[in-house]
Amino acid sequence: MDTVVERQLELTGPSQALNLFGANDRNIRMIEDRLDVKITARNDVLNISGFESRADAAVDIIKKLMQISESGDLITEQNVRYLLDLTEEERVSNGSLPLDQICVTYRGKPIKSKTFGQKKYVEAMLKNPIVFGIGPAGTGKTFLAVALAVKAFREKLVSRIILTRPAVEAGERLGFLPGDLQNKVDPYLRPLYDALYQIMGPETYHSNLEKGVIEVAPLAYMRGRTLDDSFIILDEAQNTTPEQMKMFLTRMGMGSRMVITGDITQIDLPGGKSGLIEARRILGSVEGISFIYLTEKDVVRHELVQRIIRAYDNDAKGRSV
Repeated sequence: MDTVVERQLELTGPSQALNLFGANDRNIRMIEDRLDVKITARNDVLNISGFESRADAAVDIIKKLMQISESGDLITEQNVRYLLDLTEEERVSNGSLPLDQICVTYRGKPIKSKTFGQKKYVEAMLKNPIVFGIGPAGTGKTFLAVALAVKAFREKLVSRIILTRPAVEAGERLGFLPGDLQNKVDPYLRPLYDALYQIMGPETYHSNLEKGVIEVAPLAYMRGRTLDDSFIILDEAQNTTPEQMKMFLTRMGMGSRMVITGDITQIDLPGGKSGLIEARRILGSVEGISFIYLTEKDVVRHELVQRIIRAYDNDAKGRSV
């Protein structure tokens, strides 16, 4: 039978306490509400009281949050929610939170994996020549892939970064958009521009773009090419046809790496099969190719994004019964 206990943790000082508690003590209140414990601080000592299993779970979560603080990062509500979700599923790891640094932005801000799913995704990209990152919006699939591409480029592991997307979005047609071809495809490629811009900075990005060592282009531009010594990212891959996916994958040349990202619940193809779904079926056991699946628990956007994804998933499951 669970008994009521009191646990104590020592804080390193007022700054860590402020980071841990969050604005208006919101972080601590979230832990108290979800685990039904009482948390108070006095003289740099944190007191956690409640039923033994819940108090121990709170201690485990707080220790992991302290790791974030000690690494110099701000503790966010998303960090707290993520650990609470893991606790409820009895999957809290005894190891550290996934804080592995991938690279730094031009402003010196470190880019790190923020969830265990993201950590697994990053490790797969470092290890395998071809990685498929499959999951819902907001899980960092594209941004982390671009960060790895910049890291490889800076370390001279590749000489080019190539980012591409199929020009199919939400039933719209390119012919109805104003402007020349570049004007028509730019909106589809904007998320890729933005990720590179944020990491590299405007001057470096535009300089590398002019030199041709960075290329952002629609998927159709890849046909007939062999891409050597490159880090190649195919984004929104759920909107490729099987033929397009095969065409893209066979562009891979010597010294290159590929990352293919997509969300199989957001297919905008006007009929027909998704190349991403077919690739998963055909290539699942091919050595050197890794499939990583991210979930709503890896979403690092607003809390409501997680709820929205979960609601749609539940609705889909209900209709399939």
